[in-house]
Amino acid sequence: MIQWNTSWWAFGLLCSLTACQSQKDTQASIEAVLGRLEHEDRTNAVLVIASDTPDQLLNLQKVDPAQPLYGQAVLVKDNIHVKGFATTAGSLALVNNIATEDASVIKDLRRAGAIIVGKTNLSEWANFRSTSSSSGWSSVGGLTTNPLNASCTACGSSSGSGAAVGSGLVEVALGTETDGSVTCPAAMCGIVGLKPTVGLLATDGVVPISKSQDTVGPMTTTVKLAALTMDALVPNRTESYASALDRNSLQGIRIGVLRNHDPIPDSAEAILYEESLAVLVDCGAVLIDIQEIPGLGRIQRLEWSLLLREFKREINTYLDKTPASVSTRTLAQVMEFNTKNAEVVMPHFGQEIFEISEQTSEKDEPDLKTLAAQLKRLAGTEGIDRLLTQSESIMLVAPTFGRPWNIDLINGDTFEGSSCTTLPAVSGYPHLTVPMGLADGLPFGLSFIGTAFSEAKLLSAGYAFEQARNN
Repeated sequence: MIQWNTSWWAFGLLCSLTACQSQKDTQASIEAVLGRLEHEDRTNAVLVIASDTPDQLLNLQKVDPAQPLYGQAVLVKDNIHVKGFATTAGSLALVNNIATEDASVIKDLRRAGAIIVGKTNLSEWANFRSTSSSSGWSSVGGLTTNPLNASCTACGSSSGSGAAVGSGLVEVALGTETDGSVTCPAAMCGIVGLKPTVGLLATDGVVPISKSQDTVGPMTTTVKLAALTMDALVPNRTESYASALDRNSLQGIRIGVLRNHDPIPDSAEAILYEESLAVLVDCGAVLIDIQEIPGLGRIQRLEWSLLLREFKREINTYLDKTPASVSTRTLAQVMEFNTKNAEVVMPHFGQEIFEISEQTSEKDEPDLKTLAAQLKRLAGTEGIDRLLTQSESIMLVAPTFGRPWNIDLINGDTFEGSSCTTLPAVSGYPHLTVPMGLADGLPFGLSFIGTAFSEAKLLSAGYAFEQARNN
């Protein structure tokens, strides 16, 4: 009996020492991250660094080390509520918008062991203020630049999250997307980005644009980390996203290639794209060319109408519930604030989108519910789903976006090349982008697009591509 007790005492001591060492390793890792945020933010990605990390590390002792993000440093886009932080959406009108509690997605991250180390800059109002805005600029944070070339855009609106991960400050950040705001900066900063199916993740505590299209999404250095982050955000799945990753998942599957998004022939990015398609083939995929996307122009026009109308409704509801210290409690009052403070708020571009949105009415036809349903049908059932069925494919691929353009604060964004973000954004379906590599020294992303709630398949396909490309 004495020997049994002694052995278990020794085992318990060993476990205690191991846990202690693990805690020390985590603390050292977080301290290293904080040092990078303080001294190595060459892209101007970070708005504020968390001061409560000692308390978070202390609370980590209550978390099972087997949790998917145990001890992982995470940065959060500044349109997501983190308790004790201002949630500004990049606007000086919201500098007193101090969150009294975490958004649901932040609570999920903490339960999974993540350490929230700060908040990131973004395109002001998630790039929904002006028709001539410059992605990555906000009146709160200034300009965020591309980590591979400071003269080029980091894209938007999750510019800071993309640049922070792309420049090596952290391995995981949260962004949000309405149409392209996770996937574009991820592609242009050379990282992985996932826009999940709309509705899969809670959006309470997120400054809104569109109830129909808004979602939070992970931005990470690897597909595995994206899967682990999704495991944190969608706990208790029968099979975790990370465990479903398979190097052989492309073997024998049919993939539709959206050829209307091809880069300019013979360009550096076109060569990179064809090399990436060849990697998919080498992994066993069967590629099916899809030449046209019927009705895409109509979908884009209707989407614009939907976003203008939903934004006014959603932002007025959000602002009405902000703390009493926030004086701008309607879209009209934000516009008035911007006009009065134009020298600092609008030195480069105006607020044309706000002005158009403010003119919309709940009485506009068709009603919002009907318009939203029509768009989801056109982009989803009659869009992505039909393309998949007709090509007998499991998913679609295309270049995520064109070349990162040169920053021009006077004239605003000058998009180069095609974007494949609209169909998954409007349908609400998932969209994963994985780095293809560099062309002319700039990063490009390969998009994997699927039907609703096909995140696990997309992540596994993206993982197989990533592993094959890296090898």
